[in-house]
Amino acid sequence: MLQFSTTIRGLFLLGASAVLVAPARAQSTKTPKYSNEFLNLGVGARALGMGKVQVSLADNATAGYWNPAGLANQTHKYDGVLMHSELFSGIVKNDYAAFSMPLDDKSAIGASLMRLGVDDIADTRNLINEYGYVDYSKIELFSVADYALLLSYARKLSNVEGLSVGGNAKIIYRNIGKFAHGYGFGIDAGVQYNHKGWNLGLMARDITTTFTQWTINAEEYTKGINSTIANGPDAIPTGSSEITLPRFVLGAGRRFVLPKQFSALVAVDLETTTDGQRGTPISTKAVSVDPRLGIELGYKDLVFLRGGAGNYQKIQEFTGTSWKGQYSLGAGVAISGLRVDLALSRLAVEKLGSSSQTNSLIVSLGYGFK
Repeated sequence: MLQFSTTIRGLFLLGASAVLVAPARAQSTKTPKYSNEFLNLGVGARALGMGKVQVSLADNATAGYWNPAGLANQTHKYDGVLMHSELFSGIVKNDYAAFSMPLDDKSAIGASLMRLGVDDIADTRNLINEYGYVDYSKIELFSVADYALLLSYARKLSNVEGLSVGGNAKIIYRNIGKFAHGYGFGIDAGVQYNHKGWNLGLMARDITTTFTQWTINAEEYTKGINSTIANGPDAIPTGSSEITLPRFVLGAGRRFVLPKQFSALVAVDLETTTDGQRGTPISTKAVSVDPRLGIELGYKDLVFLRGGAGNYQKIQEFTGTSWKGQYSLGAGVAISGLRVDLALSRLAVEKLGSSSQTNSLIVSLGYGFK
């Protein structure tokens, strides 16, 4: 039992060190990759069932996340969405809520709230008392969670039919228990253009770059760490800053009417990141491009089946290099403004020189008030 507790404590301290020290080191050398990555997981079971292909399609409350320009194309007077998903066998909880409404016949507003977190993490640093005995009452629980609030505005441009623009003011709060917290602010901008059955969209996330300032409770963190580590070259800083560089998503989609009241919606997105070379199908030192494909089959605009593919990554394994992608399936029902959607996403995870698959179930509920 003592050995097990010591191992858990060591793993916790090692993980916390990586989280707290890495941002400061990365900032001193270059802008870190994957900054605020929780904002790129996606929202809404319909979108996630289609492989996160939504930039040209979103036209309800979820547009505040995918492309705020789509809020201007909302068909209901009020629209609300709730979503819950669990990742890695339920360890990570991903929750989302959004509401949108028109201001007049040309403009609309929306608000979105997101949370990604791991709760009830055990801090076992005080598990063994000064006499060398295990004292379970000394275990404290804490959470690691990321929050984001998006305030959105969209407007149709009167001089070009079918063209709308929108933007987000984005407020970020990130918390690592009592060890550290950070605040950030950023701006997103989007465009949608609908013409002769074609849907086109462009989303620019963090267009001004998003700046996050961290405050680190070094005194709390170093409790239980020997003085060599606490005061050595890896000493914990009291603060750190992090910059998220822009990413751009270009999308196109079209809906086809099929016989016997069936329909098919096909869309593609090209997501371009600017934070350095990644293992994507199109990758340069300046930008990396990840293509995505989504399909939705509908019957009487009542029942829907969906599929998607994207997030292709070059994975280095013991046997060589291979390509792994993220695939998703989904289904939905829409009745009198009520939308119930389910999605199952399979994510490729690299570990110890090999890759594995983990499944995530997403459930979302939406309602449009006429």
